[in-house]
Amino acid sequence: MMVKDYLRTHRFSFVIVTVVVPVLAVVALWMVIDTFRPMPPRTVTMAAGPEGGAYYGYAERYREILARAGIELRILPTAGALDNLDRLNDPNSGVSVGLLQGGVIDGKGAELESLGTVFYEPLWLFCRAGLRDQGLEGLRGRRVSVGPEGSGTRVLALELLARKGLTEGFAEILPLTFQASSEKLLNGDIDATFVLASWDAPVVQRLLADKRVDLMSFPHADGYVALYPFLNKVVLPAGVSDMARNRLAEDMPLLAPKASLVVRRDVHPAIQYLLLDAAEQIHSSPGLFRTAGQFPAAESIELPLSDEARRYYKSGQPFLQRYLPFWLAVMIGRLLVLLIPVLGILYPLMRFVPLLFGWKMQRRIHKLYYELRAIEHAWETRDERGSADELNAQLDRLEDKADQLWLPVSSMGSLYQFKEHLELVRKRLAALP
Repeated sequence: MMVKDYLRTHRFSFVIVTVVVPVLAVVALWMVIDTFRPMPPRTVTMAAGPEGGAYYGYAERYREILARAGIELRILPTAGALDNLDRLNDPNSGVSVGLLQGGVIDGKGAELESLGTVFYEPLWLFCRAGLRDQGLEGLRGRRVSVGPEGSGTRVLALELLARKGLTEGFAEILPLTFQASSEKLLNGDIDATFVLASWDAPVVQRLLADKRVDLMSFPHADGYVALYPFLNKVVLPAGVSDMARNRLAEDMPLLAPKASLVVRRDVHPAIQYLLLDAAEQIHSSPGLFRTAGQFPAAESIELPLSDEARRYYKSGQPFLQRYLPFWLAVMIGRLLVLLIPVLGILYPLMRFVPLLFGWKMQRRIHKLYYELRAIEHAWETRDERGSADELNAQLDRLEDKADQLWLPVSSMGSLYQFKEHLELVRKRLAALP
């Protein structure tokens, strides 16, 4: 009631509540909107490697999952991991998401963050049947495909060969794609090819099953892992390719970097959570080289984990996104973020208005007391005694002023108390000699 009375009767408070408070609320909203990120975009572009490759296949699955939340994922074919890195680093490319092979970043990801590792990428070295027993030296002077320019396969293969003292001049190096190199290897046009792909990649399965091709392993796999922290040693179990024909009669150690799901730093947090949820659905199942739930993993290989990724691996999806459709969860979450500072301003203001109201009402009573004291002091210090009628007239005018003064019910006690004090002053002054 106090606030309603005040708003109804006092213009100053009306201005505060109807003008100042809304203005402050609008200013607070503007500051929040200016400070916090905008709504998530409805279109995101992902660098995905060459069509038909593992990266591209995974990108298609990400596109399918994000589409359920109303986000269009555009897939941009690239030459491979290095090309993905260049697109992600270029702010004008429009690419904001990509898969990167461990070991290719080399300090070039200042504007990038990782959402974690998502799968192993074994490096397969397929050669013509009969060359495996000669080892890497058996490739000297032969035709070897190491992947096209811009591919992570080429970078890794040449680095590992150089570590063994085999530079690019040791063989005829060819920049063929996986599909092209597999065809030429089966036709006898080349002698070996490096393939960086998952176990279930069609090109890997095709080459493993063909008698014209052997799988060659890198010797000293443990040494490579020690020298290159981004590498891992995985073992292809004997007979896993074809037990009936005893293909791969012994365990085969392979070198495998891990692929990371990478975003630019300015990617909206809600989009990052969507990508992380999609990664959980795509990569968490068990496989030949991974256990159930091993991926996605909170590992930062060459790039730091984003803040959203850290929270996701610690607590899972945001509460609202667990139970509400994506866009509704984003809208409610954004509204809550906007309301917190507004309520933080409005709440103390609404508490202040009644206090201000009470103080203003008491101020009116105090002014009456000031006038009463002035009349009392003037009559006490006068040289000549005035008439009682003159004194009563002054006090009557002050009492009339008090009667015309509007006060809320909550302040009426102070008004009646003032009138009692006025009568006491009237009697005391009337009794002066």
